[in-house]
Amino acid sequence: MTTRPPRNVEVDLGQPVDTWPYEAVVALLERGRVRDWARITARIRQDPWGPVARQVEDYLGYADASGVTALLGRAIDTARSEAAAAERAEVGDEVTRLIRASGLTAGDFARRIGTSPSRLSTYRSGSVVPSAALLMRMRRAADVAASR
Repeated sequence: MTTRPPRNVEVDLGQPVDTWPYEAVVALLERGRVRDWARITARIRQDPWGPVARQVEDYLGYADASGVTALLGRAIDTARSEAAAAERAEVGDEVTRLIRASGLTAGDFARRIGTSPSRLSTYRSGSVVPSAALLMRMRRAADVAASR
């Protein structure tokens, strides 16, 4: 179904939001309805740093403050916070998997990678994210220990 949102922008609202031109997104932000905003925020939740989130973020940089702009800003912040928390949990799960794969105790594994058991525990819980280099060291240590 092709519709004509305000500002004379033609867009097929049946297409994914991230295929819409910027002007269509802006038109729907400014003159759309709750269901339009819900589609946009749903896409932001799916990809918090993706093109739709960036378009909305750009728009919020110059838009007049309103209830809608406040909600959209909060939607981006919330989606990014939730994504970051999920990523930290995923890294923590990977660290736990590597410890188990090594066959070592957590304390021995920590010493093998050059850290303390308490620091390793923060990596496992996701409260601290190890550097990429340390994660690679963990993978090598798990491989070496498992091959013995």
